[in-house]
Amino acid sequence: MGILNITPDSFSDGGKYSSYDAAVAHGLALVEEGADIVDVGGESTRPGAAPVSVEEELRRVVPVIRALTDRTRALVSVDTMKAEVARQAVEAGASIINDVSALTSDAGMAKVAAGHGAGVVLMHMRGTPRTMQENPRYANVTEEVAGYLEERVRALAALGLDPETLAVDPGIGFGKTVDHNLQLLRELPRLAASGRPVVVGVSRKSFIGKITGAEAGDRLPGSLAGMLHAAMRGGHVFRVHDVKASRQALDVFLAIGQKAP
Repeated sequence: MGILNITPDSFSDGGKYSSYDAAVAHGLALVEEGADIVDVGGESTRPGAAPVSVEEELRRVVPVIRALTDRTRALVSVDTMKAEVARQAVEAGASIINDVSALTSDAGMAKVAAGHGAGVVLMHMRGTPRTMQENPRYANVTEEVAGYLEERVRALAALGLDPETLAVDPGIGFGKTVDHNLQLLRELPRLAASGRPVVVGVSRKSFIGKITGAEAGDRLPGSLAGMLHAAMRGGHVFRVHDVKASRQALDVFLAIGQKAP
C-alpha cells in the first residue's frame, strides 16, 4: 500500500504532492514501483494535526482518485474519517476505505461502506490525531488493541458489513509510546489470530527516529526492518512511503520463505 498524502502538513512529505498534477504523477509512480494499493489521503493524521473541512478534503482527493482509477488497475483506497468523503471517493473509483477511527468518528461511515461494498481498514487509535500522543497508557497494549479491533469487527458485522471485507490495523504510532509500538510488533500474531488481514504501517514513524536518531527522511532502513518483522509475524498489507525499496525487500523475504518445489 503506497502512501499518497495530498496535504500540506503530513509528518514526512507534507506539501510535496498537494497539487493535482504532482499527486496524480506520484500515485502512478507508486504503482510503477510495485504498489498494489494507492492510499490517497487529504487530511493529515500526524500527532497534533488539526482537522480539515469536508469540502477541502473532497477538493484534494476526489479528482486524484478519479484520475488514478482511470489510468491504473491498482486498487485505490481513501484515507478518511468522513462519510461524505468516503462516499464520493468510492463513487470516483476507490474500492477501500482506510479509517483511522475504525468507523467511529462519523456515524454515517458504516452505511457508506456497506452500501457500496467497499473494503474497510479498521485502525486502532487512542483519542484523536490532535490528542493521541498526550500520555497514552494501557494495562496491556496488545490485548486492548486486539480486543478493540475484534469488537469493531463484530459491531460492524451486526450493522450489515461483510466481515470478509474488513481488515485491521494496530495503529502503530497512533496513541502509543515507543514501548507500546514495539510490543505490538512483537505480538502481532495476536492480531492475526482474529482471522482478518492485518495492515501495518511503520514507514518513517517517529519511534524509528527515537530508537536510531534518524530524521523522517532518513528512516528507510528502520522502516524496512519493521516491515519485514511484521511480515514474519503475520502482517498482510504494508503501508509504506518508499514503495520501490519496500517491494524489493518484501519480494526477497517472501522468496526465501517459499517451500522448495
